[in-house]
Formats: sequence, structure tokens, C-alpha cells
Amino acid sequence: MKWEAKAIKHRNEARILIYFENKPEYKQRIRKLVDARWSATRGAWHIPDTPENRDRFGIEQVVIFDPKHHESVESFRRWLASKRYSQSTINTYTDALKAFLIYYNKKPIEEINTDDLIRFNNDYILKNKLSSSYQNQIVNAIKLHFRSIENKKLDPDLIHRPKREKLLPNVLSKDEVKKILMSLRNVKHRMMLSLIYSCGLRRSELLNLKPNDIDSNRNIIIIRQSKGKKDRIVPLSDKILLMLREYYKSYKPKVWLFEGQHEYEQYDERSLASVLKSALQKSGITKPVTLHWLRHSYATHLLENGTDLRYIQELLGHNSSKTTEIYTHVSTRNIQKIKSPFDELNL
Repeated sequence: MKWEAKAIKHRNEARILIYFENKPEYKQRIRKLVDARWSATRGAWHIPDTPENRDRFGIEQVVIFDPKHHESVESFRRWLASKRYSQSTINTYTDALKAFLIYYNKKPIEEINTDDLIRFNNDYILKNKLSSSYQNQIVNAIKLHFRSIENKKLDPDLIHRPKREKLLPNVLSKDEVKKILMSLRNVKHRMMLSLIYSCGLRRSELLNLKPNDIDSNRNIIIIRQSKGKKDRIVPLSDKILLMLREYYKSYKPKVWLFEGQHEYEQYDERSLASVLKSALQKSGITKPVTLHWLRHSYATHLLENGTDLRYIQELLGHNSSKTTEIYTHVSTRNIQKIKSPFDELNL
């Protein structure tokens, strides 16, 4: 039985939330645990947060966080907010700093030095085989915190940082995209996934759209304050505009273009992921597709249609052309023209 477990507060109780594959035998095993309960809102089972249950599901014991270290984390959070960092970056950096300070929970923060950072890298990050992206995030967060809050310079250059893995983006064929979209009968669900693919949107960009962001006179969508605090515009296809008009007539959104079950409520990220999951099941596609695959597919299909890479960079909102160039490695436009020497063998 594979599971994912995490400690939570549920109705002011300390509980452990458990996600696992939906199989009857697994449910029976969970039900046998003392005070196991099902949460419909969270879509998972939860049990009491006890030392025994933490040990059973491999959750580390709670560490009493030093008050001074806690204040350092909160000071860093406030500093990041004052500098207008995105909420996602604030959460990532403060969580990274907290993990580091918990590791040195008994050491006064003013005594922490570069050697401690190197030791943390070797004995915690590398020993636990944490990802290189996490390693870079945590080193960057610690460096920024000590420079901005503690007025103290740590030298992260002494750490041998890994090269970033050069992973190719996952791309769907046009036929696969069509199957996914055609499998959805719900107008709102099809509209959301269609808009992500047709405009190359990030998940957050879709959910943050408001009705006034659709400029039907100019056939564009205005993406406001996206990644890097930048606005940009993307073209709106005639087909999508017609779909949007039909969607608007049916749902009449008030604040957000895509609202949840209640008016004025933004559509939930997890619900959007569930929409895609349902579409994959109905379409029979077994690939581990995520919403970002639709954005990757949009960029790749534009490139295969002959769109200049510089325009694709603008449409996606990339700062660097190097980020956009990765799509040249998955485009099949030129590769398919290459004739294999195997075809010339008289076998």
C-alpha cells in the first residue's frame, strides 16, 4: 500500500491526513485504525496525530522551534512581502529557511556560519537525496535571509551546486489534445482546459482571469501581474471567442471568469486538476498528463506551425529566450523530414 501522509490541524485537532489509492482493501485497513475518520472536504482519511501514528506513516516528530529562530523566519517573511515577492516565493523561501533553522535548532542564529551551511548541504540535503532544485532553493533562501535580515554574509559558492537537470518538456500530440477536450461535456470544464491550451496559460493565470481581461474587440486576453509581476497579452482565437460567449451566457461570472460553486468565489486549483484527471480517464489517455503539459503543447505546436521563437517567448511570458529554446528539442517539424538510412537497406 502506497500512501502520502502529513500532519494537519483539523477542526482544532492534531490529525494526520492520509492519501492513498482508492481500493476497498486499503479502506478496510485504514478503518481498523483507532479513530480513523473520512473528510469529505479534504477527500482523504485522517487519524489522531500520535507518536505511534507518526512512526507508522513515517512522519518526523514535531520539533519545538526556538522562539528566536521563529522570529527570524517571520522577519524574513515580512521583508519578502515588503519587497513584493510573490506569495509562492515567500512560502518557498520561508519554508526552506525554517527547515535549515530547525536543523540548527539549538544553535544561536548569530553563531551560524558558512560551515553550517556546507554541513547542512552534505548531511541533510545530499544524505536524504533531495532534488537539486530544492538544494538551489534552500541555499538561495538562506543566503538572502542572512544578507537582508541578519546583515551577515554566508558564502554559498563554497557549496558544490549541482547542474540543473535538462529535462525536455512533456508534449501531447494535437490528436491527444483533441481527445482530452472532446471528452468533456461540461461547458465550464471544457472552456477552462481549452483556454489553457489555446493561449498557453499557466494554471494560476487561468484562475486569476476576470471577465474584463477578455478584449473581444481586439481579439486578445490580458494576463495581469503573472510570474515576475508582468502583464502580457495573448491572441484570442475566433473559435475560443465563440466558446467564451456561450460560456458567459450560461454562467454569467461576476468577479472571476471561472468561479467556484458560489458566486464571487475563485475556482479551486484542486478542482481544476480533477477536471483534467476526469478528462484523461474518459479519453483513455494513460500518460501522467498535468495542466502544464497543455502549455508545453501549445508552445511546441506553435513552433511546428512555423511561429517565430521570439513571438513564442513573448506569448509565454519568458524572461529569457533560452527558456523558450527548449521547445526546439521536442518539435518534430524538422525531425520527421529526416530519412533514416535503415530505409535504404535492401532487407
